Amino acid sequence: MFTLKTVNELYCNAVSDGNGSLFTKAGAMVAYQGTAHFEKVLLGPQGNPLSAALGQVARRLTGENLPLMKVKPNGRCAVLLADLAQHVTIVELTPGMTLAVESENILAFTENTKYGFKFLAQGVISQKGFFTSTLAAQGGTAQAAITTNGNPFALDTPCSVDPDALVAWTGPDPMPKLDLSWKNLVGQASGESYNFHFSQPGYKVIIQPYERASGIHLGVDDNRYTPANQNNQSLQGAAGNIQNTIGGLFGGGNNAPAQNNGGNLGGVIGNLFR
Repeated sequence: MFTLKTVNELYCNAVSDGNGSLFTKAGAMVAYQGTAHFEKVLLGPQGNPLSAALGQVARRLTGENLPLMKVKPNGRCAVLLADLAQHVTIVELTPGMTLAVESENILAFTENTKYGFKFLAQGVISQKGFFTSTLAAQGGTAQAAITTNGNPFALDTPCSVDPDALVAWTGPDPMPKLDLSWKNLVGQASGESYNFHFSQPGYKVIIQPYERASGIHLGVDDNRYTPANQNNQSLQGAAGNIQNTIGGLFGGGNNAPAQNNGGNLGGVIGNLFR
């Protein structure tokens, strides 16, 4: 089974005891130790082929489709994951808990995670569109790694947030709040004329210090996430310090850089969901 931890805030270290599998954003692997097999998920993470096919069609129609990769270990291994130098937060998904999160912010999740989507009518006033992805534990505690553009911040509900800075939340969906006046009609609005309000206490909301461009995404499979092309580089520059640098991230070598699996901001915020 895979266990997820953050490393230096920008990496997800997925360590396997040799059993189970892991689902990640396609192309997210940057290094690994041990033996692992990486394969593209053609339909979906569901075990049942029919459910996987239906889920794939539904995600494409709603624009919440995320190209997935399945990681299968062959014995003990450790896989380092990252995406465009974004910050990584590990969320513990307990039974009965559902995390609503934008598909482009999903980095990885363990195999006992149910991956789906739901209708979000209030998304009409932001770039979020009419649907958002969901992650939920099934058959025990699961883990998910999500990314943010900059350091994330976790708020306790009730709270109000800018929809364009919203990344994920637990509990009931937010309600839109509009602050319109005559100033909007004459072009003197504050720039914060609407927000999402989470009214029910006892839940968490994750935001990022970056606002996406507003506007509704319509269309089939709008490709909000496209895996980055991997460009070949000189082996002379790439192979110099692999043993001391990459190997050290997994705990090997005397000169290994220290891991901070719980003290960095991503680990701290992830622990709030336990």
